[in-house]
Amino acid sequence: MSHYDIASAHDALVDRSISCVELVQLYLDRIGEVDGKVHAVLTRLDERALEQAGAVDAKLASGEEIGLLEGIPFTAKDMFLITDTRTTAASQILKDFVAPYTSTAIAKLEAAGAICIAKVNQDEYAHGSSTEHSSFGVTHNPRDLNAVPGGSSGGSAAAVAAGIGIFSVGTDTGGSVRQPAAYCGVVGLKPTYGLISRYGVVSMASSLDVVGVLAQNVADARTVAAAMAGQDEHDATTIASEPIKTIESTKKAGYIREYMQGLDPAVASRYEAAYETLRSDGWVVEEVSLPNINQALPCYYILTPSEISSNLERYDGVRYGSQTEAAHDLTSTYSSTRGEFFGGEVQRRILAGTYALSAGYYDAYYKKAMQVRTLIIQDFAAAFADYDVLVGPTAPSEAFQIGAHTDDPAEMYLLDIMTVSANLAGVPAISIPIAGTSDLPLGLQFLAPQQHESALLAAAESAEKALHTQLAEVSL
Repeated sequence: MSHYDIASAHDALVDRSISCVELVQLYLDRIGEVDGKVHAVLTRLDERALEQAGAVDAKLASGEEIGLLEGIPFTAKDMFLITDTRTTAASQILKDFVAPYTSTAIAKLEAAGAICIAKVNQDEYAHGSSTEHSSFGVTHNPRDLNAVPGGSSGGSAAAVAAGIGIFSVGTDTGGSVRQPAAYCGVVGLKPTYGLISRYGVVSMASSLDVVGVLAQNVADARTVAAAMAGQDEHDATTIASEPIKTIESTKKAGYIREYMQGLDPAVASRYEAAYETLRSDGWVVEEVSLPNINQALPCYYILTPSEISSNLERYDGVRYGSQTEAAHDLTSTYSSTRGEFFGGEVQRRILAGTYALSAGYYDAYYKKAMQVRTLIIQDFAAAFADYDVLVGPTAPSEAFQIGAHTDDPAEMYLLDIMTVSANLAGVPAISIPIAGTSDLPLGLQFLAPQQHESALLAAAESAEKALHTQLAEVSL
């Protein structure tokens, strides 16, 4: 199939070398061709998508101009509500839930003319780093079908890598956009906390959740994020910000010392080579230390389960969602429904969070973690006083084999070690692909101060051009 990005698809539509219906059908056919191997798609939206495509074609036929996103097919993680469409969060408890309204992020993309063709797989309620914790089966990495695509937005990353849609929207609570982007060899953008509305997006941890973008290049990520950004009366955490623009990169970066420690030497050499290539391109790339960054992971895995424990309380088998047939009173309805329909990882995080919030342990765990979070925020502020962006690995290794870590949750959690700090600090971050030590790619991560998306994207795009990473074609 033809490999379009947003710009080339737009040009093809404008010069009428392909109709919008043909473009959308191309990607719907691609689902049929490859998704039996990848298992990224949970719900197809063929009829809805083709109807929207027909409206774009009618507009073109009348001689009207179309916007850059108009007619562009995309996919969405199954955390995003779309009116009259099944939204499961990859959980059995929501297997039959049909959304009564559309999330703000999707509504803004559709207002710009983009066309959602499918809802895609994820870890249940976004709890995971591999998309092995979905109630509807494991998603496979298109670059190696025996490897994970990362998580929790693994279906979104796999869809982009496999050519199922031109871009995808996901969520990032501790790296859930950037890590799968690294594993699948695509671009993953996590914006500033509050830049994009989360109204109509299933909650995981409300002080950390961010709507993000998975795309083929930095320019596409910029276009999509700009379309979704802005305040929303339905989400009190959204912020007013400057429009995301294309600006010139200043090329001054600090590489995070702590992220380079403990890496496999072969992996470390790939990152060191990338830093050297940037220096050859005129960058200043110097070592910088974030003294409290090594505490980010334990801090995250106290705060996140605590918020999960609160957010998932609403799933009780009464208000909405599935209800067990084994219950005989209200109390047993609650316990039996959650026990039957929540997966093992979800239950594990609920229990951990409830423990951390309990009267006897709140000060020792939750309160202490909030104090550490403040120290991490201060570390980032100090580093950004000297550098425009920070840079480092997205993940400690390439994608691992399916089943490699499922028996050891703590080992799985360690895979988030290089991404959770951005969420704790609320700063924007992006992962771009670089060549790995094998046929699988690695991710190079850039971070910038809050609301400095334009600078972050300029740096990432400059690095993208300088590194000129050429990954092997996905063959399915």
